[in-house]
Amino acid sequence: MQIDFKLTPGDLMPAVERMWELSAAKVMAIERRLGEADASPVFTVEGRYTARGWTDWTQGFQFGSALLQYDATGDAAFLHLGTDNTLRRMPPHVTHFGVHDHGFNNVSTYGTLWRLIAEGRISDEHRDVCELALRCSGAVQAQRWTPTADGGGFVHSFNGPHSLFVDTIRSMRSLGVAHRLGHELLGEQDVRVSLLDRMCSHLIATATWSVYYGEGRDAYDVRGRTAHEAIFNPRNGVYRCPSTQQGYSPFSTWTRGLAWAMCGFAEELEYLTEAVGADGATQPSPSPSPTRERRRHAQGRKARERGLGRQDDGAIAEVAQAADRAAEATCDFYIENTAADGIPYWDTGAPGLPALGDWRSRPSEPYNDHEPVDSSAAAIAAQGLLRFGRCRLLAGDSESGTRYVQAGLTIARTLFGEPYLIADRRHEGLIAHSVYHRPNGWDHVPEGRKVPCGEASMWGDYHARELAVYIGRLAGGGPYPVYWGSSKER
Repeated sequence: MQIDFKLTPGDLMPAVERMWELSAAKVMAIERRLGEADASPVFTVEGRYTARGWTDWTQGFQFGSALLQYDATGDAAFLHLGTDNTLRRMPPHVTHFGVHDHGFNNVSTYGTLWRLIAEGRISDEHRDVCELALRCSGAVQAQRWTPTADGGGFVHSFNGPHSLFVDTIRSMRSLGVAHRLGHELLGEQDVRVSLLDRMCSHLIATATWSVYYGEGRDAYDVRGRTAHEAIFNPRNGVYRCPSTQQGYSPFSTWTRGLAWAMCGFAEELEYLTEAVGADGATQPSPSPSPTRERRRHAQGRKARERGLGRQDDGAIAEVAQAADRAAEATCDFYIENTAADGIPYWDTGAPGLPALGDWRSRPSEPYNDHEPVDSSAAAIAAQGLLRFGRCRLLAGDSESGTRYVQAGLTIARTLFGEPYLIADRRHEGLIAHSVYHRPNGWDHVPEGRKVPCGEASMWGDYHARELAVYIGRLAGGGPYPVYWGSSKER
């Protein structure tokens, strides 16, 4: 990736404003055509949003997009649309015990409304409803718990108790905001379970088993690479092997999973260092953790022994250091294994990539005949880079902090221009060239083409909008956007 170190958030605002202009019509077009349809829109086929039953994880992105449109433009029509759909149609998602996606569905809707209230942007009419929904959502998400052999555990995926998805690190937002609201999970015999404890344990498990650090863990241990899925023996919590559902192989890197890790770890690092405790925890050291396999769990064990539920600053700082390490490794890997303009191909081990030659040195080629790019991964990764860069800058590391921030801005410039921003108003998508499930063949291949291209996804469009809100705040001031309500920084 070729990072533009001169780019500023202000430089991007004309493109961002153009994106919001196009976005408005697309949000309304989807609402008019789909209305009260039972199935949630997932991705486009020939420019029209369609559903794909697997798990219902995209409804929150649909309604959350309307709320983000209001956030950026102040157009009350989108506030009413997003609020009405959230209050009427999202309650089933609050108590959905079958998915690991509460941070996607509920924090994108109830959480966005709650944030806007906390920022003083809208009235507090629905504060109680939003807070109750977020508290319940966090507890329901935390109930999907698999204990691990080292005394920790993780929120397991919809595949079952053996399955840790790298995606779920960003759904830890649901536990974080519920803990922020003072909520706990009550178990058998009224046993109280700290949501902060579970969030941090999940973070440690993901950092340990979903992210690689070049330590010789297996023959494909490349620093910053991620595994989509980590498989555990659910009877004793022992780790068994990497796996994947949507990537090319367990030993290659599905780039949207990589992006989820980048954004999730960066966002939880912000939470741990700024929101936990009365004054926030101590900033983590950017230095790497110990490298020997026998010490891989040292931070997690120490944190658990000290009692995360008691918000001990030392224990929280140790977990934050693990988040910092994972975010650094994944952000570095992304920068090193992405096309020059910041858009990744869908998997770094995809078998057709060698036919593209030195694809890292050239801008992405969404219309090639060998492997698709994934713009949705770029939209997620860009925000991860921006947030992690800010964490490093606040920690006093101006060199790496600047590098990550500028990488995020460089990606945003690509996404908000041709050939990614969809100017065709007949197309319901916002950001083109997104990929959903390449191995299953679910993505539309246009006539005359050999690989998927030209289509959008609900999560890609939503995260592009979230990225645009973030950049708008950097350029124009206002509260720094955080999922736990509001930040002291303005």
